[in-house]
Amino acid sequence: MIDRALPVYRPQLGDRERRYLLEAFDSGWISSRGEFVRRFEQAFADFVGMPRAVSVCNGTVALHVVLAALGVGPGDEVIVPTFTYVAPVNMIRLVGAEPVFADSDPVTWQLDPADVERRITPRTRAIVAVHLYGQACDMERLTAIARRHRLLVIEDCAEAFGTRIGERHVGRFGNVATFSFFGNKTITTGEGGMVIARDPEMAERIALLKNQGVSSDREYWHTELAFNYRMTNLQAAIGLAQLEQADAVLARKRQIAEGYRHALAGLPVELHGEQDGTTHSFWMVSMLVGHADLRPRLRAALADGGVETRPTFVPAHRLPMYARDGKRRYPVADALGERGINLPSWPGLADDDVARVGTLIRRFFERS
Repeated sequence: MIDRALPVYRPQLGDRERRYLLEAFDSGWISSRGEFVRRFEQAFADFVGMPRAVSVCNGTVALHVVLAALGVGPGDEVIVPTFTYVAPVNMIRLVGAEPVFADSDPVTWQLDPADVERRITPRTRAIVAVHLYGQACDMERLTAIARRHRLLVIEDCAEAFGTRIGERHVGRFGNVATFSFFGNKTITTGEGGMVIARDPEMAERIALLKNQGVSSDREYWHTELAFNYRMTNLQAAIGLAQLEQADAVLARKRQIAEGYRHALAGLPVELHGEQDGTTHSFWMVSMLVGHADLRPRLRAALADGGVETRPTFVPAHRLPMYARDGKRRYPVADALGERGINLPSWPGLADDDVARVGTLIRRFFERS
């Protein structure tokens, strides 16, 4: 008999989220105005160590409004990892720019700075550093490259809430940064996102563009073509409740990652690990198997045991809308995309759940 099913992720929602949501509901402010929007933005800014944060309705539009605010568009090239969730690639294309793919580092799984430098051309305008699965990119090297070539740096922190380099939260190294609060993120608003910017004027411009370009001092006066990317007060109420418990959630996710490390010790798998000088937030506990044909068999064995997993991302250069240049090779990204597995990683997992997943994986390799 299979024990209870273990999803790969489940949002951690409780009494505080319910209470704040009802407060927002009872206030009558259920759209994009309301006290919880202001409170959530300020609490988030305080958490990451910035003076201001601008909320938006999801992490994908956060990338869109950032690219628009920076003036990235037709004729520009933007370097982005091919091993990534597709959102940043799509948003580069949506503003009319050209995504230029770079390979990944085999140890960190993050954007490879050496390959980034090889991809720079006179048309290159920006680098998108995607912090994948909770580990940080090498921002020291990437920002140095950007300074040499006078490029913008956008940090995609969708999977990196709680990730730090030294004492600094990711998102504080580039020109602008985006976050996601989708239902499977470390803190969630159901859908939602946030943007931070080093330059206060850029933060102000992002706030203008996400709000229909509406004038701050003249009613129904819109100063430019813009978007409706606003977060609702209901979303922000959930987000504030989540944020107030974030330290405990991050600590528990670290315990879960350590539990997997212990449970899988000695097996022929490679866990995505924390690099020196960084704090891995372990959004997902991810691992590589030895070769690609093992992955579907292991995932099937885990599914038979009631454990949901998911594969790592398919590199963007393999997707039909981006598979244009068959001559370029991205061997690290291809290996990560073919051999990677994300294990159940939600903070409500019990220690026995982690041990159960480890036992199923160990049995698989004993029988293989």
